[in-house]
Amino acid sequence: MSNSILISVLIALAVIVASARVVGLLFERFGQPSVIGEIVVGILLGPSLLGWLQPTLFHSLFPASITPSLTLLAQIGLIFYMFLVGLEFDPGQLRRQLRLAVMVSNISIALPFALGVLLAALGLYRLNGSAGVAFLPFALFCGTALSITAFPVLARILEDRGWSHTKVGQLAIACASIDDLSAWCLLAIAIAVTRTGGLATALPTLAAIAALAGAMVLVIPYLGRPLLRRFEARGDLDPLLLTSIDAMVLLAAAATQAIGIDVIFGGFLLGAVLPKTPAFCQQLRERINDFVTIVLLPVFFVLSGLNTRLGLLNQPWLWGVAALILLAAVAGKFLGTYGVARWQGLPKSEARTLGWLMNTRGLTELIVLNIGLRLGVISPLIFTLFVLMALGTTLMASPLLNREAATLGEA
Repeated sequence: MSNSILISVLIALAVIVASARVVGLLFERFGQPSVIGEIVVGILLGPSLLGWLQPTLFHSLFPASITPSLTLLAQIGLIFYMFLVGLEFDPGQLRRQLRLAVMVSNISIALPFALGVLLAALGLYRLNGSAGVAFLPFALFCGTALSITAFPVLARILEDRGWSHTKVGQLAIACASIDDLSAWCLLAIAIAVTRTGGLATALPTLAAIAALAGAMVLVIPYLGRPLLRRFEARGDLDPLLLTSIDAMVLLAAAATQAIGIDVIFGGFLLGAVLPKTPAFCQQLRERINDFVTIVLLPVFFVLSGLNTRLGLLNQPWLWGVAALILLAAVAGKFLGTYGVARWQGLPKSEARTLGWLMNTRGLTELIVLNIGLRLGVISPLIFTLFVLMALGTTLMASPLLNREAATLGEA
C-alpha cells in the first residue's frame, strides 16, 4: 500500500467513525436505534447526497483506490459481528418455548419469502437487468431479503425497553434465534446456487457447509471447554484466551470462504457452538464489541451507502416499486407472526408487539444485500430499493412499539 493510499484510508476512516457516532447519537435521542443513524450516514456520505452536492469532495474523500482497503476492514468487522450474533444463540431459551417459536419463525419466514419470490416473478427480475443472472438465484435473494429479521437490533430494542425478561421479550428472542438460523441457511443456498449455476450443481457446496457445521458442532465444544475452564478458574478473559478465540473466529471464517459460501458464516457458526456461560459471553462482548461497532461496522455502512444510488429512482413509478417492496416486507413479516401468535393463544397486544419486533431488519438486511450485489445477482437499482425497505421497516419499529407499550404495562 502506497503512502498516499494509506493517508486517504486513515482520513476516510476518521470521517466515517466520527460521522457515524454523531448521527447515531442523534437518532438515539429521537428514540431510534443508533444503528439506523449509522446506516443513514452511509447514504449521506455516498453518491446520493455528498456525491451529488459536492462531487469533488466526495471523490477526494473516497477515491476508488481505497475501496479494497475499506472493504477488507468491513469484512473483518462483519466476521466478528456475526461471531457476536452467534454468541447470543441460546439453545436453552429455544427449548423453553420451542414449539411456539418454531411455528412463528417458520411462517414469518415462509410468507415474506414467498412474497419476495412473487415480486421477483412479477417484475423485479426484469427491472434487475443484470445480464447473465438466472431467475432462480435472483428470486432466492429477493425472498431471503424480505424474510430477514435483524436479531441484534431486536435484542437491543428489548434491552433498551426492559422487555428482555418479559414473556413477549423471551418469545421474541427465541423466534429471532430460529429466524436467524433459517435465514442464514436460505442465504447459504442462494450463494451456492449463484456460484454454481443451479440447485443441483449447488448440492456439493451445500453438503460441504453442512459437513463443516457438523464438524464444528463436534469439535468446537471439545476445543472450547478448556478455554471456558480457564476463564472460570481465573474469572477473567486474559490475553491468551482472547487471542485463541480471535484466531478460531478467523479460521472458521476462512473455512466457510474456502468452501464457497461467505466469511460471515464461519463467525456465526463458531459463536453459536462455542461453549459459554453468561459471564464469559459478557466479557467477550465487552472486549470485542466496542472496536467492531465503533470503528469497523461504520465502514461497512459507508460502503453500503456508496452502493446506494437514490438517483437511480428517477421515475415516480420506481418509488411506487419501493413502496410495494416495503408493503410486502411488512405484510409478510407482521401478518405471518401475528397470525400464528394469535392462533396459539397470545393476546392481541403481545401478538402485535411480536410482529413489529420480527419486522426489524437493519444491519442484517444490509449484509444480505451487499453479498447479492458483490456476486452480481442484484443490480444497484434493486440494491437501492431494498435498502430503502430495510430502513423503513427498522424505523417504524420504535413508534409502533411505543403504541403497544401501554398495553404491555410500560409507560
